[in-house]
Amino acid sequence: MSENTQQSMSFQTEVKQLLHLMIHSLYSNKEIFMRELVSNASDACDKLRFQSLKDDSLMAENSDLRIRISVDKEANTIAIEDTGIGMTRDEVVQNLGTIARSGTADFLKNLTGDERKDSQLIGQFGVGFYSSFIVAKAVDVYTRKAGHAAEEGVHWHSEGEGEFTIDDAILPQRGTKIVLHLKAEESEFADDWRLKSLVKKYSDHISVPVQMLEEKFAAPEEGEEEAKPQEPTWENVNSAKALWTRSRSDVKDEEYQELYRHISHDYGDALTWSHNKVEGKLDYTSLLYIPKKAPYDLWNRERVRGLKLYVNRVFIMDDVEQFLPMYLRFVKGIVDSNDLPLNVSREILQNDSTIESIKSALVKRVLDMLEKLAKKKPEEYQEFWQEFGQVLKEGPAEDMANKEKVAGLLRFATSHSGEAKQDVALVDYIERMKEGQDKIYYVCADSHQTAKNSPHLEVFRKKGIEVLLLSDRIDEWLMSYLQEFDGKSFVDVARGGLDLGDIESEEEKQAQEKANDEHKDLIGKMKTLFAEEVADVRMTHRLVESPACIVVGDDDMGAQMRRIMEAAGQQVPETKPTLELNPEHPLVQRLEQESNDDRFNDLANILLEQSRLAEGSSLKDSASFVSRLNKLLLEMMS
Repeated sequence: MSENTQQSMSFQTEVKQLLHLMIHSLYSNKEIFMRELVSNASDACDKLRFQSLKDDSLMAENSDLRIRISVDKEANTIAIEDTGIGMTRDEVVQNLGTIARSGTADFLKNLTGDERKDSQLIGQFGVGFYSSFIVAKAVDVYTRKAGHAAEEGVHWHSEGEGEFTIDDAILPQRGTKIVLHLKAEESEFADDWRLKSLVKKYSDHISVPVQMLEEKFAAPEEGEEEAKPQEPTWENVNSAKALWTRSRSDVKDEEYQELYRHISHDYGDALTWSHNKVEGKLDYTSLLYIPKKAPYDLWNRERVRGLKLYVNRVFIMDDVEQFLPMYLRFVKGIVDSNDLPLNVSREILQNDSTIESIKSALVKRVLDMLEKLAKKKPEEYQEFWQEFGQVLKEGPAEDMANKEKVAGLLRFATSHSGEAKQDVALVDYIERMKEGQDKIYYVCADSHQTAKNSPHLEVFRKKGIEVLLLSDRIDEWLMSYLQEFDGKSFVDVARGGLDLGDIESEEEKQAQEKANDEHKDLIGKMKTLFAEEVADVRMTHRLVESPACIVVGDDDMGAQMRRIMEAAGQQVPETKPTLELNPEHPLVQRLEQESNDDRFNDLANILLEQSRLAEGSSLKDSASFVSRLNKLLLEMMS
């Protein structure tokens, strides 16, 4: 190394914190560093293979793609070397001096201060290279970009503290070599047999050959007792056969799980998976995984997502978004097609009809996988719903072709369940419907408790009718796209006039019609008083215990959506609700008999403001409400 090219540079602040965590934490599974480094080497080989399709000169010096692992017991070092794409000096600074992911801040935000717990976050945030420092006191990286001269090699060195050094190096071969200088207490890893077992355990599925030196012995000659050692040779340690090309019966669950961890950078297991080969009009293989846990950036719609694409077992690109819609962005997996050209580009992917056909089939497969999980393993499906339910709720709006199928996978809390747990399927709701009931009733609110105690549910409790309780922020938007299921239409019980159909008797319907005539004077007086506040005032049969409630028009924006839009700074069109009164309630009857205009106004305003509070809305003038209420309380006391 020449002194004039060597630079000392500081790590990005976030990397310093991460390295401190790596070095000083008690990591529960130290051997994971080997999986991460072999995976990175495999990715480098895949990238070179793809780029060489456009520029075959990149592999002119050596067409052999492989990974080699060697051990020096005396020096207590491990070397992992690949013949992949390599890096330039600028790329080394960018990739090894910073964490080039938008999730870094989120990673650090999630740190708890408990080192054992914090170390488990590492896998979730894709910072695998830095796991080297779990076992190494220092790391050297030697790398040369494919297509660059030997003199353009780079040497990176760090001891995992605040700085790293970078220098020029003469490297006769393209690719990257990482040398780990092991800590004294981690010398167990400076062992060929130990590393071979790790490669078999974690990286057997990788399609690039992973090689280690194998000692050879010549048969002892006549008169000699021991075999003579020969020059060791490089032997493949992994099967070097893409797992998805093998028959399902030949693949163990452990192998499927390890491939999942490799492609997803998840330290946990997948919840379920589907391995399928299609032959005929289309010819492709798919291996799709449903994770157990949601990634930290699930709600970032700009996050990297999608499946890995191979063509004839040649890696083409990561994170192909075109195969699955946004609401299935949590799915991980691989697609290997024989029907796409090797020089496939993103533009072709966006316009190729084959992609649309494959996408349609993959979406159906994912939904079938979830449906099967829900039927055969409802407890595991409930775990999935807790993690990804709100994402799946985007489906009816984004995927009209599969709207009914997605709706069948949705889960809801209901007025019959008694708790906030969303575990009721629409098919279960329909099976429990009352005789004569032909609609699915629901109510939206800001919280489960508000929905559960909504006055709009009173008549449904009286008649034993189950109501879906929707309290997620996305729910009202969801229901604007989900008009019916299995021929049954959805009805918002807090919207418009309530028609219970055949559930109501003729006597009840006639009583409702008479109520508005019998109390027309009160209704007229209330309309005059609240001309600026409400669109209409009428008697209702939906209330049993409450004196009044407000309902929105059939075509108006609901209260929950209105509050969400306003909180986001969006302009919301002004609409007026309808005030409904319970003619059987003593307060309404007392109001009707009140001759003092001031007292009438106070009591009427209290009823309207109580209705707004029960809906979950805030009052425009809460001080006036408190004043009126105190005034009436004092009158009662005197």
